[in-house]
Amino acid sequence: MSAEEYGDFCVNHVEGCSHGCLYPCYAMMMKRRSGAISTYEEWLKPRLVSNALDLLEKEIPKYQERIKFVHLCFSTDPFMYSQGEVADLSIKIIKRLNESGVPCTLLTKGVYPVDDLQPLSLDNKYGITLVSLNEDFRRAYEPHAATFEERIDGLRRMHEKGLKTWASLEPYPTPNIITQDLRTILEKISFVDEIIFGKLNYNSKVGAFAHAKQFYNSQANVVMEFCQRNKIQYHIKTGTLTES
Repeated sequence: MSAEEYGDFCVNHVEGCSHGCLYPCYAMMMKRRSGAISTYEEWLKPRLVSNALDLLEKEIPKYQERIKFVHLCFSTDPFMYSQGEVADLSIKIIKRLNESGVPCTLLTKGVYPVDDLQPLSLDNKYGITLVSLNEDFRRAYEPHAATFEERIDGLRRMHEKGLKTWASLEPYPTPNIITQDLRTILEKISFVDEIIFGKLNYNSKVGAFAHAKQFYNSQANVVMEFCQRNKIQYHIKTGTLTES
């Protein structure tokens, strides 16, 4: 994820993630490599960074003038499913940033608390990760995240309240992992303001798929054509659209 794609700055106020994604999860791999965690089970037990708000108070004056927006979060989920304490801290951080005139961009596999977020800055952008509509796939790869329908319904409510919404179709799986029609997924989120599309990395099944480059090229074109037709902004992640 680059700054251009997700934000100038990022707040990581939680260690771990209860969603337990098995793509595998890049954030979990990095934490294991650094020694911050030792097991998958440890990763599933999120811990709040107790001084996150204090740190934020110190950092805002340093960077406030040059921050375009802040992303929550690169290495965890700000509204992870069934983790109320995480959501509460996320809301406090968003409010504090908005009070300083700093908008936020959010991404979750959970469900947004619409009533708590609606009064905040209209410049905030709320996104969901959506790479399938198949619940068997979700249970295998995102075992403890919200269902796809819950995510879509929650995001639609945000849209209906006049808030900016987007969807991340990343990491998108190859057909040897699941056969599906990308157009069907896109139709489900045709109300969003922006769509980001990216390939699945660090997965041996993708490497074993002989036509991965051609597949991702074709699917990227599907996204671009859909977004152009529906006047939706889009971004194709670096390395997804390549020469065959």
